[in-house]
Amino acid sequence: MARTTIPALFVLGAAAVGSASAQELQPFMGEPISGLTPAELALFDAGREAYGAPLQEADGLGPIFNEVSCGSCHNLPAIGGHGARLVTRFGVAAAAGSPFDPLDNLGGSLLQDQSIDLMCREVVPPQATVTAQRATPTNFGAGLLGAIDDADIIALANNQPAGLNGMVRMNQPLEDPSGPMRAGRFGWKGGVSTVLTFSIDAALNEVGLTSTFLPNENAPNGDQVLLAQCDTVPDPEDQPDAQGFTFVDRITHFQQWLAPPPQMPTSGHAGEAVFTAVGCADCHTPSFTTSATAPGPLANQLVRPYSDFLLHDMGSLGDQIVDGVATENLMMTRPLWGLAIRDSFLHDARAGGAAFADNIDFAVNEHGVEGSASRTAYQALSAADRDSLIAFLQTLGRGEFDFEADNDLDEFDWFFIEPLLNGPAPATPHAPEDPGAQCDVDQDGDFDIREFGLVQRVWTGQ
Repeated sequence: MARTTIPALFVLGAAAVGSASAQELQPFMGEPISGLTPAELALFDAGREAYGAPLQEADGLGPIFNEVSCGSCHNLPAIGGHGARLVTRFGVAAAAGSPFDPLDNLGGSLLQDQSIDLMCREVVPPQATVTAQRATPTNFGAGLLGAIDDADIIALANNQPAGLNGMVRMNQPLEDPSGPMRAGRFGWKGGVSTVLTFSIDAALNEVGLTSTFLPNENAPNGDQVLLAQCDTVPDPEDQPDAQGFTFVDRITHFQQWLAPPPQMPTSGHAGEAVFTAVGCADCHTPSFTTSATAPGPLANQLVRPYSDFLLHDMGSLGDQIVDGVATENLMMTRPLWGLAIRDSFLHDARAGGAAFADNIDFAVNEHGVEGSASRTAYQALSAADRDSLIAFLQTLGRGEFDFEADNDLDEFDWFFIEPLLNGPAPATPHAPEDPGAQCDVDQDGDFDIREFGLVQRVWTGQ
């Protein structure tokens, strides 16, 4: 953000910060997780540069692709996040005993809608009878999700409430074709289990970059003759740089160390009890602790993604595309962290274009089959309980002092939070549902000089 004038009160209070600077704050989205070594931070920074840099044809871009860089799609509210970009999937719907056909021989099921040369531009084949739009998911916290122990996801599948039949999707990591299969946790249908596999797959299918793991280009609508005419760079295109790292390595470093979306307040909001009571938490599992064997600062971390990472039958909310064991109506439970920062929801972004509460209302009412009981319970809520639930969801993706929920701290936030200073020992403490809870970092009911010191720290740290 542009540097702005610091309110005078910030300067006057600097001497009174005391021990506040020792308090650990949640990073803004797009920043690295806490605890990286200088070497890891250097890899993160180099990876961020590679993630946002446009590839050229000489680098291996294309010949068919969706965007020229990872950051072209993953850029909201910061690089590495979600995006407004929708991609198209297609195929032939199952009929008369014939299974779904992804039209692999015609370039399916993912449409690459851009190309180096117009003669190689893909189109949805006329044979396709079903198409689906998929929104760009966020990559914030990807390394932490990858560090969740498979056994914890499997345990959720083995201990589901009545009416739920979620399924673990086990996948073979592209980087370890002879190793153990891993539980899926990325993608709308759970088809990716590791951050490195995500990088390898996206490099080929979104920007057209071949690697030692996936060395063969996608042919335009399956036409190998066109591919030979349009592909000018020998495969595999992703070669090590001067430091020995490939593009896939670089973007993995960035994604692996991305901080998760913040949540403020971190606990105690009355709306979370409503969230649990109506059954949302049965699939949107609030928290996990990452594996003790995960690398570095990814290990033994409490994460709050609000997902069980299982495939559930969502009825008409399914995208009608078959992807491995994920049949037409099966979709992986989406992590809800970062929800407050988004303006559309669901796999095709259909719940959008309205106020946050209305978008949530629309999204919940689209849930079918395994989500129908929670939908019915939600519909039966009183207006007050529904408002409380919505208010809780607006804490997911909101950091300390970020009153506007726009992933920064500026004068507009200060305008709202300055009147909330009420400590120490206020007559009326801030409850987790109050606006002042946005500033109550230690959750002791006040916004006092210690938290004020943290406001200063966040402001200057940007």
